[in-house]
Amino acid sequence: LDIPAAQRLVRDAKARADLVVVMIHQGAEGAGATHVPFGTETAFGENRGNARAFAHGVIDAGAGLVLGSGPHVLRGIERYRHRLIAYSLGNFAGYKNFGTGGTLSLSAILSVQLRGDGAFGGGTWTSLRLNGDALPHPDSSNASARLVAQLSREDFGAAAARIAPDGAIKV
Repeated sequence: LDIPAAQRLVRDAKARADLVVVMIHQGAEGAGATHVPFGTETAFGENRGNARAFAHGVIDAGAGLVLGSGPHVLRGIERYRHRLIAYSLGNFAGYKNFGTGGTLSLSAILSVQLRGDGAFGGGTWTSLRLNGDALPHPDSSNASARLVAQLSREDFGAAAARIAPDGAIKV
């Protein structure tokens, strides 16, 4: 919730490393939380922060990549200052401990290449689907890629990362 403190941590890390990757756990949860809202989110009566402001703030401070989790569903991918923000990669694997069905079953492997300055250099999205035991399996229907491409367009417009049918990520 303390964006200035997070920015200080990123600046400190950037002074010691060529690349800083920030992982955030934020946002509302569940099947109805696929969109990245403007402003603060709450879940279970708890302030879960402003994901957009946080992600933009840590990139402004020097982060090269922001990866999100927390909503337990996939969310869109934004490009900001030539950097990538994946607001939620959903659930990946958990033996019988995640709800599955519909969007809760969609997952992925995100692979990115970053340039030396942290700018996005390319990437791929590999669609997965969690089975009834919440274990990931390849999904030849590419449902998660289609969903994230749609969410990215809806939530970020011209700043959306584009996911091609073959999984290639373009900015």
